[in-house]
Amino acid sequence: MDFSSNRFNGEIPEVLGNFKSLKVLNLSHNGLTGNIPVSLGIMTALESLDLSFNKLHGRIPEQLLGVTDLASLNLSYNRLRGRIPRGNQFNTFDNDSYIGNIHLCGEPLTVTCSNDGLPKAPPSASTDHEEDETTSWFDWKEAKLGFASGVVIGLSIGYILLSIGRPRWLVKMVERDQQKKVRRRRPRDRM
Repeated sequence: MDFSSNRFNGEIPEVLGNFKSLKVLNLSHNGLTGNIPVSLGIMTALESLDLSFNKLHGRIPEQLLGVTDLASLNLSYNRLRGRIPRGNQFNTFDNDSYIGNIHLCGEPLTVTCSNDGLPKAPPSASTDHEEDETTSWFDWKEAKLGFASGVVIGLSIGYILLSIGRPRWLVKMVERDQQKKVRRRRPRDRM
């Protein structure tokens, strides 16, 4: 089931755990909040789980270790915290599965956990608000680069077309406009 980019809000319903034969669950790029439901741990046929780019918080449930067919996991860019569960298929997931969760610790991340299961030294003193601004900036960076390159390419093509005299209607319109400006300046120069 792919429910990505649907602007869903609220918590992930516990009832999803009842879909035991579901193989793919993608809820990424929504506004989901709350904890990852423990009931997802009984979805034994699940092979791919993507909950990235939401606002999920809390710990990753240990019950997900019971989903032994899980081959793909993406929990990146949420507000998850605590120690990443280890064992079974979780030993195969790399950093990319957890990136953007500054309060997670343990393997495969380089941040070690303290005795209470929280990061010993957070990467920065940023708050969740600052994290949102960083994620937001990344999205706008691409838009700004695309806009700027479009303007440069458009102006370049326009200049080339005008300098070779094509299309003629545009060249005539620009020339008429410049002739009007020159005519307006001449009477002032005479005074």
